[in-house]
Amino acid sequence: MALARDAKLESDTFQVLQDLANRLRIHSIRATCACSSGHPTSCCSAAEIMAVLFFHTMRYKQADPEHPDNDRFVLSKGHAAPILYAVWVEVGCICESDLLNLRKIHCDLEGHPTPRLSFVDVATGSLGQGLGAACGMAYTGKYFDKASYRVFCLMGDGESSEGSVWEALAFASHYNLDNLVAIFDVNRLGQSGTAPLEHCTAIYEKRCQAFGWNTYVVDGHDVEALCQAFWKAAQVKNKPTALIAKTFKGRGIPNVEDAENWHGKPMPKDRADGIVKLIESQIQTNRNLTPKPPVEDSPRISMSNTKMTSLPAYKLGDMIATREAYGLALAKLGHSNQRVIVLDGDTKNSTFSEVFKKEHPERFIECFIAEQNMVSVALGCATRGRTIAFVSTFAAFLTRAFDQIRMGAISQININFVGSHCGVSIGEDGPSQMALEDLAMFRSIPNCTIFYPSDAVSTEHAVYLAANTKGMCFIRTTRPKTAVIYTSEENFVIGQAKVIRQSAGDKVTVIGAGVTLHEALVAADELSQQGISIRVIDPFTIKPLDATTIIQSAKATAGQIITVEDHYREGGIGEAVCSAVSREPDIVVHQLAVTEVPRSGKPSELLDMFGISARHIIAAVKDTFNKMK
Repeated sequence: MALARDAKLESDTFQVLQDLANRLRIHSIRATCACSSGHPTSCCSAAEIMAVLFFHTMRYKQADPEHPDNDRFVLSKGHAAPILYAVWVEVGCICESDLLNLRKIHCDLEGHPTPRLSFVDVATGSLGQGLGAACGMAYTGKYFDKASYRVFCLMGDGESSEGSVWEALAFASHYNLDNLVAIFDVNRLGQSGTAPLEHCTAIYEKRCQAFGWNTYVVDGHDVEALCQAFWKAAQVKNKPTALIAKTFKGRGIPNVEDAENWHGKPMPKDRADGIVKLIESQIQTNRNLTPKPPVEDSPRISMSNTKMTSLPAYKLGDMIATREAYGLALAKLGHSNQRVIVLDGDTKNSTFSEVFKKEHPERFIECFIAEQNMVSVALGCATRGRTIAFVSTFAAFLTRAFDQIRMGAISQININFVGSHCGVSIGEDGPSQMALEDLAMFRSIPNCTIFYPSDAVSTEHAVYLAANTKGMCFIRTTRPKTAVIYTSEENFVIGQAKVIRQSAGDKVTVIGAGVTLHEALVAADELSQQGISIRVIDPFTIKPLDATTIIQSAKATAGQIITVEDHYREGGIGEAVCSAVSREPDIVVHQLAVTEVPRSGKPSELLDMFGISARHIIAAVKDTFNKMK
């Protein structure tokens, strides 16, 4: 009798889940119809998956979506946002009437999920990125929090053409993320036609298995089969699990299900009511299911005590590369807060993040040569404020992850990027390794703080400040050794430049950073011997730029500014300064920058060849001075 009752209970549960799936379909159809835009067909293929996940499999607190012990969910196929919102209507966190304001300017239910909503950890919608973020969440759960929460990521089959998906698959398998489940919603259809594998689930299965994943093929519209597959996934140790769910786009909608040319199209208003009534006729219960509560075993953490343990241990004149100073500073910072973590892309012996690894190996994540996934993993690690993440590689290689970086900005996540080997000053390696676009890239990112330290002392301060700064940060470090020009007691503030050479008789203001600041100092010494004094400014942060100090200095030097930078002219320091002084009359900015694709050579040769050496600064100052006579 007990077995019979249990079977009856299970049968009732499956029916309620199926009914919930149909309610999710109805919500999605109504919401997209109300705003005359959206992706109801992509929602309909995932309805059973979402119902089973949120009302049977996942453990979370309904009234507290951001609770640290909750299971995580990432909707990588972000265009199916309406069905995620529909779930939270059924959970009780969103009013059903709010769904009808989908995509409207006053409503936080946007076209794709963003963390404006408490139940969204990372913004999605630029396809192929969700699984990498889920990897970061799972890594944090398994290795940093050592907690019970699990991570689920729903992906579209179309986005699996993105290479970043397979970078994430390799990462998850390498690190044995058995708390991660990826669900491939194989509905056969993409945006403009069929997906390359259509419904060949066996190929998806073989590919995932080849990447080291535990893999199940399942009917994505069979709630019982989905429940069983998710249960089996939870029993697997040392392997992530992939569910290959065969589904049909537009499931449940007559003449639309599995039909092409319906991507991103709401149901016509004259058909919507009839479609909703048809789906409603299949609903047999009006019950809901209460999610199981999470296991509350995540550690309590604090980010407030992230301070350097001592002043910088450098002396004036010491020769040390800022990239090395970064590694040393990071290792020091790691002793002050156990939630400081570092990710690197197989460049740790060049970025000097290996110094951190030697002192804090359990908090170092080797991401190998997969920069796009590295950024996504870091975003996942930083969600819910669980870590203070630093991501380092050659600055040039961060450009290939620009999409992931901009999605991080949309996600409003605190994360710190460190790019080494910038500019022609890296020397013989040649232009493929030279970051000459990175400042332009990060300047375009909203709420991004850009540090460009010029010696070891300012680098250490940049690391500390970045760790305590809200939003995204970028620290630009250089390969050559440069002299320490600041004492250990020097204080640095974001948005506050340093005037390191000045006199009452200064003729021109010269602004440089990194190696070019040192070239400017050499130029200042030589010019001084010739009776010409110049003012030299170290901006420290390029964004925000200290416009006040720059304008005051320019006015003190007859409105004459020369910027010199190891970066292309477009989007660099010169353009930032031009923007800062644009409303000031009688200020002229002369820009020295790399103006063509460089080549291999010795650093000093390249600085001179591309017009940013001390010799060129001297010539520019004299030319400006002569024009002023």
